[in-house]
Amino acid sequence: MSEDKLPKLIVVMAFDPDDTGELQTVFGPQDYQSEDRAVRQAKLLAEQHAGVIAWSREANVDVGEYGEPVTLFQAGDIPDME
Repeated sequence: MSEDKLPKLIVVMAFDPDDTGELQTVFGPQDYQSEDRAVRQAKLLAEQHAGVIAWSREANVDVGEYGEPVTLFQAGDIPDME
C-alpha cells in the first residue's frame, strides 16, 4: 500500500512599496496547479514588481495540516513571511 501524499498548495505573490516604503501585496496570493506554472508566472511578475515569491507546501486544508513552505522562486524584496 502506498501512502497518500498530501495535496500541494502552490502560491505566487508580488510586492511593491507603498508611499511610506512598506512592502504591500499587489498580486496574490494566487494559487497554481503546478510548480512550473507558478515559477513561470513569478518570473514574469519579477520584471514588474519590487519583489516576487513562489512557494509551495503540502496542505490538508480540511483538517488544517500544513507542511513547511518551500521557496520555488524568489526575486527582489520580500516582506517577512510567517
